[in-house]
Amino acid sequence: MRRVQGARRTLAQLAICAALLGCDPDGDPTPSAGGGVDSDPVFANATRLVEEGRETFRFDTFGDEAFWGDQLQLHRAIAGAANGGVGPGLSPTAALGLGLKVDAAAIPAEVAASIQRGEVDLDDPATTLALLRLDAVVGVTGFFADDGSLRSVGIQCALCHSTVDDSFAPGIGARRDGWPNRDLNVGAIAALSPNLTPFTELLQVDEATVRTVLMSWGPGKFDAELILDGRAFRPDGRSGATLMPAAFGLTGVNLHTYTGWGSVPYWNAFVAVLEMGGIGNFYDPRLDDATRFPVAARARLGHRVVPLSEDRVTPQLAGLHAYQLSLPVPTPPAGSFDAAAAERGRAVFEGVARCATCHVPPLFTEPGWNMHTPAEIGIDDFQASRSPDGHYRTTPLGGLFTRTRGGFYHDGRFATLEDVVAHYESVFSLGLDETERDDLIEYLKSL
Repeated sequence: MRRVQGARRTLAQLAICAALLGCDPDGDPTPSAGGGVDSDPVFANATRLVEEGRETFRFDTFGDEAFWGDQLQLHRAIAGAANGGVGPGLSPTAALGLGLKVDAAAIPAEVAASIQRGEVDLDDPATTLALLRLDAVVGVTGFFADDGSLRSVGIQCALCHSTVDDSFAPGIGARRDGWPNRDLNVGAIAALSPNLTPFTELLQVDEATVRTVLMSWGPGKFDAELILDGRAFRPDGRSGATLMPAAFGLTGVNLHTYTGWGSVPYWNAFVAVLEMGGIGNFYDPRLDDATRFPVAARARLGHRVVPLSEDRVTPQLAGLHAYQLSLPVPTPPAGSFDAAAAERGRAVFEGVARCATCHVPPLFTEPGWNMHTPAEIGIDDFQASRSPDGHYRTTPLGGLFTRTRGGFYHDGRFATLEDVVAHYESVFSLGLDETERDDLIEYLKSL
């Protein structure tokens, strides 16, 4: 596996200190008497955690191949009948169409050259298996038998919370950890599985219903609460799935996810064990509420216990947390906003529009309990009612440009930033003029 390179170790340590410890990267890092940052145990520990966390984020399946492979048998659908599986198989072209990404750094130079010359068949599932052997499919690990056949498959955090920069080709490039993969159609990928019995038994519905629900999500969306309450659709008939959130810019942010639930490490444990199917311990007695979480209460999902020697999740939570906190907010592309208008928009944001009342700079969420009732933000309570507190989180605004696909808010109900501003104008009777609205939008684009 690839690990953090040491070429810029000191600069990386200073950045880690700033992110995790609140240090001033331009100030005195107070190294130990031995001299130098490398000898300081605090920096050494921070560096170790981030290195371990990146490895976990990118490559650790937490043993979930037992779910995706052994139970769902997704690997058989990927391989296809021609390669020992079932059906047509998943070609690279089809995989990219489902939003899966390829890490160009994992492709040997000679293979990359062959792809560019058109000598590699991107419509052959065997090519997908070759990419899996190279560990090149972002967020997916293939496990191969001695005879070369694909025997199982597992997923990582990076599947949903990383993308690539398309520098080699669309869907192929350098990793962008923490960016939400708004192209990824998780539901359609899961629906490829030959065996959906784990879902039918948990939800107590037939296979056709499960496939209908999975296919309703669409690109960039996932319904984490489905296995808790079984409420697959909103009252208006739309899917209950929500957009993939960003995993960057979380330093200093309290509650995580659109409806709170808990901190970053809470949600990491929740997802690793309950959603990904990893082997680990997870505890949340709130899920015993049979009225709010009937499926979870029936299945005792809030009381997952495995022997400590088998726990592949808990030992990774500290490093994973540290790595996520080290992921900076990406800078908007040059020319993507009007800088002068954005500067004027800052005054609107902090003044007459009252945005900074909740989106407090520089966190752009509240310092403290960053939650609001549905009525306070002028929307329905469907998604909030699926959480323990019944509230919506004030989502941090940094890097909004990475989240334009799929719309804004938890479910993408507002297609553009103009729509978001118009909503708040209506809810709070802001009375902004056209110039103030335009400047405010440019400021949001600049974050």
